[in-house]
Amino acid sequence: MLKYTEEHEWLQQDGDEVIVGITAHASEQLGDVVFVELPEVGREVEKGEEIVVIESVKAASDIVAPIAGVITAVNEDLPDNPGAVNDDAMTAWFFRIKPAAGESIDGFMDEAAYNALIG
Repeated sequence: MLKYTEEHEWLQQDGDEVIVGITAHASEQLGDVVFVELPEVGREVEKGEEIVVIESVKAASDIVAPIAGVITAVNEDLPDNPGAVNDDAMTAWFFRIKPAAGESIDGFMDEAAYNALIG
């Protein structure tokens, strides 16, 4: 089951890790993505910390860590193929994070709440 943040990220629990990407709505708002800079694997991050840089033909944007934890993997294909975010934002994940103790995605929005947010 997917969860969503107010920053237009989608989150998916996968075992003891969380996969993070941006929503189709965010992808549409950005326009054609031309550059993605991902965090280092093994990096410890705090909730709200800017950890991914995305540049599009319209704007530059950041993805923030939705929870505190350790980056366990990054989507190695994105830096060479940033347009994959536009092709299918829901499969073009950015990173995987192992939540710090006490962190979870339970409090984030479900799909209905997210759809209400974006109207």
